[in-house]
Amino acid sequence: MFTRASRWLRANLPTRESIERSRVLRPVAHRVLAPELWRFTRRSVPRGVALGMVTGILFPVAQVPLSALLALPVRANIPVAALTTLITNPLTTPPLWVAAYWIGSRLLHYRHAAGTMVRASESWLHWILSEAGPALVLGLVTITIVFAVTGFAASALGWRWWVVRKWRARALARAR
Repeated sequence: MFTRASRWLRANLPTRESIERSRVLRPVAHRVLAPELWRFTRRSVPRGVALGMVTGILFPVAQVPLSALLALPVRANIPVAALTTLITNPLTTPPLWVAAYWIGSRLLHYRHAAGTMVRASESWLHWILSEAGPALVLGLVTITIVFAVTGFAASALGWRWWVVRKWRARALARAR
């Protein structure tokens, strides 16, 4: 399965040359194609995970281009940042927003439930913008911070675990 996925990625991902020739990317191609933004290193991968979490949760549209753009000043791995934005999709976004509203309403000490918030005389949009908006935004920011810090730490620890495992395997091979 992994080989099939890697073959599909190699066949469908744009090449370095096609990015350099792109009219849209030509002015910033030298910056976007910097090798340190595409290498998988112990510093760039956790940054990419955290950045992907932030753009994936806080920005409902254009997550992948935004994460690639923000990876430049942060020096995060662009592919990791772009792939991590996929944490939010049509299946995960509604539960995430419900959880964000619940967390935000708890932090703001709202006493009423979400089901009783919308009255027949009010529109849904009015409710979101006036009453639910602050709780939703605070909850999304809280979830984003928790997910970004957790993703950064987990990927850094995972990287460390992988390197230590390789070192031990190499030491075992030398000992034989």
